[in-house]
Amino acid sequence: MKQKHDIVMLVLSSPSGAGKTTISKKIQQKYPNFKISVSHTTRKPRPNEVDGVDYHFVDKKKFKDLVNDNQFYEFAEIFGNYYGTSKKSIKDLQEKNYNILFDIDWQGTQQLAKFKDLDLLKVFILPPNKNELENRLSLRNQDKEEVVKQRLKHYSDDILHWHDYDYVVINDNLENCFKQIEKIIEDNTSFSLNDFLK
Repeated sequence: MKQKHDIVMLVLSSPSGAGKTTISKKIQQKYPNFKISVSHTTRKPRPNEVDGVDYHFVDKKKFKDLVNDNQFYEFAEIFGNYYGTSKKSIKDLQEKNYNILFDIDWQGTQQLAKFKDLDLLKVFILPPNKNELENRLSLRNQDKEEVVKQRLKHYSDDILHWHDYDYVVINDNLENCFKQIEKIIEDNTSFSLNDFLK
């Protein structure tokens, strides 16, 4: 049997629009000991996004300097923008004994998994089907139509990587999906999530 985790390093990945960011925020809101790893990105902030909370927003030169200085556990170019997980931000959270949430794609997960000092619990979230994903991307109204089409085009590639994960969860209902992920955490840790309730 796989050894249980003392500190959770939970990776949530999904095709764009399938719900990983919403679920990450729900976990952090309900369990204060879970902190989301705040990625660096070169994309522009969306309305209501806060620098240092949602992302560390940097320009491409700054991002490339960080890459050259070996400051990232993982980084990738996605839809024309760069995203990366900085080693410093993870080490800061580890030193404070926080459980860590990674809201990253399959490319980032593959890179993170190469670091043996990161004890990862990897969950892949899928929408019920491609049509539902298209509805969600259109309804959230955050991206231009061409970006939505681009995200849908990548969906077929994204879902091929489910086998890199410990668990696959279908997000056909947000609350049900959230409960399934809570159970996965409980089953793989040496503590109860109730210990971290407010």
